[in-house]
Amino acid sequence: MSENTQTTGVIRKARIQDVATIHRLINFWAEKGEMLARSLNEIYENLRDYFVYSEDEKVLGCAALHIMWGDLGEVKSVAVAPEYQHKGIGTQLLKCCLAEAEELGLPRIFALSFKPQFFVQKGFEVIDKNTLPQKVWTECIKCPKFPDCNETAVQIYFGPKSSIS
Repeated sequence: MSENTQTTGVIRKARIQDVATIHRLINFWAEKGEMLARSLNEIYENLRDYFVYSEDEKVLGCAALHIMWGDLGEVKSVAVAPEYQHKGIGTQLLKCCLAEAEELGLPRIFALSFKPQFFVQKGFEVIDKNTLPQKVWTECIKCPKFPDCNETAVQIYFGPKSSIS
């Protein structure tokens, strides 16, 4: 399905008043088994990682860039309200996360996803999860699906190999 990019909203860093909506968005998709749930506490603690897409101050999408180490970051919690799917909002949020990663000097970004095709279409490549550093697994241990996780690992490097369309 092609994306209709006729959106009129803005992407900005998340604010305290966005947390409840971010929580609802992420957990809506988590209940459907399409992403991992996040607690309110996790979102508050990592609020600076989040971007939101909003139209008329209504948050319709979110994504986070989490710094793992000096050479590695993770994009996570890419979620868009169901009625706003396939309008390019997720792609715009991902681009913001990657732009910030590049600005920060992070050379490699990964994601763990139940929908890896979204990332592959944006220039990520599928990798073996076991090639990621152990630090990545600190969150996985808390997951109810651990150790039988069916998420796919994807990554992108900045430089000649990366190009998001």
